[in-house]
Amino acid sequence: METISDYLAKIDNPEHRAQMADVFNWVNEEFPDLKSKIAWNQPMFTDHDTFIVGFSIAKNNFAVSPEAVVVARFSDAIKAAGYTHTANLVRFPWDKPVNYDLLRDMIAFNIADKADCETFWRK
Repeated sequence: METISDYLAKIDNPEHRAQMADVFNWVNEEFPDLKSKIAWNQPMFTDHDTFIVGFSIAKNNFAVSPEAVVVARFSDAIKAAGYTHTANLVRFPWDKPVNYDLLRDMIAFNIADKADCETFWRK
């Protein structure tokens, strides 16, 4: 698996595939400077070779992984949106509309917060 298209092609459920395609297209349009890549079998977006956000899918949701510091910072907004989270990821249920405002805020925060980061992950 080398591209986002390859990743999407492997999603069996056509509704889930379409929803993920919409999310990836939105990220590309909203944040055109981010680079998409597949690493660890998951699609992710980077900025100046540092991790910004990754995605994965599960039976009941897709997960957004922006790193723990971002999840902690947006914990109240995540809960207010009706989503659940772990320390490192936010679960976006398949049967709920995607809260693009929350997704935008998390990605924008990570881009700004990691502007001077010289490593892939935060240290």
